Amino acid sequence: MRRRIFNVLFISAFAAMLGLGIIAPLMPIYAKNLGATGIWLGIIFSGFSLTRAIFMPIIGRLSDKKGRKGFITSGLLSYSLISLLYPLATKVYSLTAVRLIHGLASAMVVPVAMAYIGDIAEKRKEGRYMGTFNMALLLGMGAGPFLGGFINDSFGIAPVFYAMAGFTAIAFLISLVFLPDVRYSRIRKIGNPISFVGIFKNNIMKGLLLYNAISSMGRGGIMAFLPIFGAKIDINPSLVGIIVSSHIFLLALLQRPAGRLADRYNKFFLVLIGSGVAGAALLLTPFTRNFLQLLFIASIMGLGGAVSMPPSYAITVEMGKRLGMGASMGLFNTATGVGMITAPILSGIIMDILGIRPVFFLSGVISLFGTSVFCYYVRECWKATQDVGKSLEL
Repeated sequence: MRRRIFNVLFISAFAAMLGLGIIAPLMPIYAKNLGATGIWLGIIFSGFSLTRAIFMPIIGRLSDKKGRKGFITSGLLSYSLISLLYPLATKVYSLTAVRLIHGLASAMVVPVAMAYIGDIAEKRKEGRYMGTFNMALLLGMGAGPFLGGFINDSFGIAPVFYAMAGFTAIAFLISLVFLPDVRYSRIRKIGNPISFVGIFKNNIMKGLLLYNAISSMGRGGIMAFLPIFGAKIDINPSLVGIIVSSHIFLLALLQRPAGRLADRYNKFFLVLIGSGVAGAALLLTPFTRNFLQLLFIASIMGLGGAVSMPPSYAITVEMGKRLGMGASMGLFNTATGVGMITAPILSGIIMDILGIRPVFFLSGVISLFGTSVFCYYVRECWKATQDVGKSLEL
C-alpha cells in the first residue's frame, strides 16, 4: 500500500508540476506584454502565493480529518480548468485574478500530497521519502521551461497554457483512478490535534517556519526577475530557460542522495550548510556577465538548495507525526508562501527604484538572515541530536 500511494503521488506531482513549469520562464514576458511594471510583475507572482498561503493550513487541517484524496483530486481538476483562463486574460488586472484563483487550487494539491507522503514515511527514512518526492516536483518544474519554450517558439503563447491544462488533467485522472482513499486516522494516529498557535509555539516548528518564510523571501524573486536580469546582460529567453531548468534539474537529481544524508547525519547542520551556500550564491549573481557565469552561479544555488531541502522536510514530517501532518505541512508551505508573496513585490519596488542588480544583493542578504534565524531557534535541539544516524528526539 505504501508503494502504491507513493508511486501515484509521484507521477501525479510530476505531471502537475510539469504543467506549471511550462509557463514559469514565460510569465514575466507575458505579464510585461500586458503592460506590467516591476511592481505589477511582483503583484502577479505574489497573488498565486497569497491564496496558497491563506488556505494551505486550513486545507491541511481539514485533510487530517477528512482524508487526502478528495482535496488532491479536486485541486488538480481545478488546476486544469483554471489553466484555460490564462489566454483570456488581456489586462494586468485579469491576469492577477487568474493567479489568485490558481493559488487556491494549488493549496489543495502539493501540501496535501506532502502530508500523505509524511503519513506513509517509515521511521528514520523521512529524508529519503521526502527527498524522492521532491524529485517529482523539481523534475516537473525543470522539464517545463524546456517544453514551454519550444511550444511558445513553435505555436505561440496560448498553446503553452493549453499544455499546462492537459498535463494537470492527466495528473487528475491518475489520482482519481489509482490513489487509495485512505483516511489519515487509519494510517497514523495522534492525540488531540494541536492548534496552529500551539504548533508555532514549539521552538523547532518556530525555527523552521521563520527560516522558511525569510529564506523564501530571499529566493522568491529569482524566478520572476532572472529573465529580466538575463536580458540586461544580453542572454535571450531560451538560454534563461536553460539556466532555470538546469538549476531545477540539479536540485531534483540531488534530492534522493541528500535525503539519505538527512536520515544518517545531523539534519540541522545540513540545513544550515545548504542554505548558507545558496544565500552566498545569490549575493554573487549580480557579478555575472554572461551565460556560462550565470549558469555556474545558478548551479551553486541548486547545490545549496538540494542539501537543505530534504532535511527541513524530514524535520517537518517528524513534527507532523506528533502535531498533525496536514496542519504541519500546511504551515510549512504557508511559510514558504509568505516569503513568496513578499519577495516579488519587494524585488519589484527595488527594481523600479534602483535597477535589477540590487534585487539579487538584497535577496542574498535576506536568505542568509533566514539561515541565522533558523540557527538561533534550533541550536539547543541541534546539540541534542549530534549522535550520527539517530532520529531527532523531539
